[in-house]
Amino acid sequence: MFRSSKNSGLRWLLALSVIELLLLSASLYVAARLRYAGAPEDLARFTRSLVSRSLVFAVVLMLGLAALGQYQLNMRTSWFGLMARQAVGFGLGTIMVVVVYYALPWTYVGRGVLGIALVVGFVLLTCFRLLFQRLTEVEGLKHRILILGAGPRAAEVHSRMRRRADRRGFNVVGFLPRASEAICVPQDYLLDPQRSLLEWVNERQVDEVVVGVEDRRGNLPMSDLLELRQLGVGVTDLTSFVEREAGRLQLSFTDPSWLVFSGGFDSTLLRRFSKRSFDLLAAVVVLLLTWPLMLLTALCIRLESGAGQPILYRQERVGARGKTFWLNKFRSMATDAERDGIARWASKNDDRVTRVGRFIRKTRLDELPQLWNVVKGEMSFIGPRPERPQFVADLSRKIRYYEVRHCLKPGLAGWAQLRYAYGASDEDAAEKLKYDLYYVKNHNLLFDLLILIQTVEVVLFGRGAR
Repeated sequence: MFRSSKNSGLRWLLALSVIELLLLSASLYVAARLRYAGAPEDLARFTRSLVSRSLVFAVVLMLGLAALGQYQLNMRTSWFGLMARQAVGFGLGTIMVVVVYYALPWTYVGRGVLGIALVVGFVLLTCFRLLFQRLTEVEGLKHRILILGAGPRAAEVHSRMRRRADRRGFNVVGFLPRASEAICVPQDYLLDPQRSLLEWVNERQVDEVVVGVEDRRGNLPMSDLLELRQLGVGVTDLTSFVEREAGRLQLSFTDPSWLVFSGGFDSTLLRRFSKRSFDLLAAVVVLLLTWPLMLLTALCIRLESGAGQPILYRQERVGARGKTFWLNKFRSMATDAERDGIARWASKNDDRVTRVGRFIRKTRLDELPQLWNVVKGEMSFIGPRPERPQFVADLSRKIRYYEVRHCLKPGLAGWAQLRYAYGASDEDAAEKLKYDLYYVKNHNLLFDLLILIQTVEVVLFGRGAR
């Protein structure tokens, strides 16, 4: 029996990525065979460096797909939505491939081969994704989980992770209640507590035991858990399990000791250097690509508002360690939007937003001046979004651990923006904090790069903007 305590969703994602890399590489070879079917000498000459060119072709196309969220865990969308994103991802990838051909001429394959390869690759990936979606639903291939405990903590996991998308890589075989524990899980999911944990693990072929007992003091079968570890069965705390599988922290049962001893919060000199280097490089590249759009945006604001009206809007925000700074944005609201001096959340169809402002908010063009804050070191390119001091003071009183998000610089883009819609209430702020703390705890250079790539999807589809 396969034993592993690693993220089951990541295993599926790795398998998906490797197989699609091979399929896209093979599509270029198939295209070459079709294009030069009647010219064996041309085919032989073309295939001399085909391996390296096919890998470049596949990697660049996969970056385009990744930018549209095609490699995002637990994506909830329809099959049509997935196909639409795949089509747009192929379009974006094609543009990137053409740019690579100009930058690296040795990778060029010709328009005929490229066109055929794109069609073949799209068909292969569509068929494979149909098969892959079926495979992820096969119960025998899923990671088998037994949850020790059936109280409020375990019940919350059951209620929040019961959808198919939330359990794509694992299957909960049951909840084993402990003595003197209030039962909050539906009866159909309970296992008989008269039998031992070892018996249930062996009978149900469990890969991992998730400990979700309300009170652990003297209420854990430590000898059974130790024996399971020796047999190769994973044993994981419930909080760590939710963090791993859902990409967020479940604040309702996260205590300070878990935050202290669970690892993460990398602030080494190497990590600070890599993050600052990434910030500067990303900011400069985006500035070079978007400065014409910034000039056009400034012109549109001036034409709508008239001479004498400000184009940029400066607003005080809370940065790292609670230090405030002045954030720059293109003005998207009327100049008297807060004439009474009271800070308000932006709402849907906010009547304070101008016509130009509505467009630049939807396309995120209003955020581009914040690149200057990134260059100055007041913000990072990736991180929790900065909030206003009035909101921070209020939310810190209402929401546990809210101030922990300020141990990093705020970001122009973030994990919460990818995983949760626009927040305009205390409840939304509490939900987004779960994702912000996950990023604060687990951030690294690769994570930043993945968030940056997937942010393209947010911009193209206008998700979360108001």
